Amino acid sequence: MTHDLRTRVLIVDDEQTIRRLCITVGESLGLTCLEAESGETALTLLEAQPVHMILTDLVMPRMTGLEFLAHVKRAYPRIEVAVMTGHGSVETAVQAMKLGAYDYISKPFTPLDELRLFLRRMADKVRLEEENLFLRERSETETAVHGIIGNSAGIQNVLRMISRLKDTRTPVLIFGESGTGKELVARALHFRGNLASRPFVAVDCGSLVPTLIESELFGYEKGAFTGALRSKQGLLQSAETGTIFLDEVGELPLEMQAKILRFLQEKEVRPVGSNQKIKVDVRIMAATNRDLESDYKKGTFRKDLFFRLNVVTISLPPLRERRSDIPMLAHWFLERLAPGRTVQISGNAMKALLAYDWPGNVRELENCLERAVALTDRRTLDLDDLPLSIARSDFQNVPQLHALHDLAFPSTTDLEDLERATIARVFSEVNGDKARAGKMLGISRATLYRKLKRYNIAAPAEASGSTVLQ
Repeated sequence: MTHDLRTRVLIVDDEQTIRRLCITVGESLGLTCLEAESGETALTLLEAQPVHMILTDLVMPRMTGLEFLAHVKRAYPRIEVAVMTGHGSVETAVQAMKLGAYDYISKPFTPLDELRLFLRRMADKVRLEEENLFLRERSETETAVHGIIGNSAGIQNVLRMISRLKDTRTPVLIFGESGTGKELVARALHFRGNLASRPFVAVDCGSLVPTLIESELFGYEKGAFTGALRSKQGLLQSAETGTIFLDEVGELPLEMQAKILRFLQEKEVRPVGSNQKIKVDVRIMAATNRDLESDYKKGTFRKDLFFRLNVVTISLPPLRERRSDIPMLAHWFLERLAPGRTVQISGNAMKALLAYDWPGNVRELENCLERAVALTDRRTLDLDDLPLSIARSDFQNVPQLHALHDLAFPSTTDLEDLERATIARVFSEVNGDKARAGKMLGISRATLYRKLKRYNIAAPAEASGSTVLQ
């Protein structure tokens, strides 16, 4: 749920007159109101539209209010849920509170001001929690998303996708070459969303021993095979209510692909050696550096599994297609690789970094800088601090890089100059909007404030007396 949305409330009741009454009162308070006539309908709606708070009846046909409440608190723990009871049953209301309900209110609403006050207090609590979350995020300099650094169009598109998908349970397939940060994107989707307090389990499908894949994923019973001295929970079950991330899913053998497909269809696991099936509620994410569409056409990957996983796709660009992000990435890595030291990059070294094709992508850049920092005590990294394959990169043979280097950054190109120039350029592009600038730079607004002061960078609007800055 984003901070800038109006507070959204979902009214769940099988009586239309009650829903209409609650919506009228909610809208008079400035709330955006949605409605559903049953718990089942409400759950379907929640998959498509995020809300901040829910007001639900307790007595409804098929799925009761308590069952609906339990499901919502399990799947969407950040949503506040309050309950209505038409029978004044304090016992049922107390049970709802134990399941995580915010509060309860009795029907009929007499006087009507009681409902208005109830919704206002609930909305105020939600807004306060949202504001606290926003301030925490603003004050943090490192979060899952801040690890995805870049101002290029490709990376900005990835960040927009994360923002849109973080609160859904839609399967996501992440494409990208090795080293582009596929697991980082998966972690950002999980830890920035409403499942952040739930488990995140990453499985490297390419590293699993073929004969042990099933027991690792689905678990096993004691005595199921030689060496099974006790029962063990599988990785899928250990991710219950959270996220399972299947990295390099294209490496799974066909037999295991069929079992994963069955799990996705039935939401059940059967441990090796057991006849019992166990229900598992998890969000699925997968990643691959392979062309799975080509693989299923060749028969090496199941077509039905591909379409099950490929509901939403996020494609990560290789580093050679986002060279303009290299100075920003280099700065970010050096701040973490050399804590307490100010390490800069010479102009020639930066030219080499910009010209190199980075087959290992961002991971290779990080390893390169980590090696350089470890092997030198100098404050400025130069060509002889870089591996020969990178130091010998021919900048002259990449004509388009001249404009990138000469226009975007000053000729001195030490690290502070790069940072100052990058921040000034981005700040100018967003017309002094600090929130947008912080997002584009991958730093919090608090860090941005500090750096603007340090480098004496003023917003473009300040010279004309505008009040863009908040």
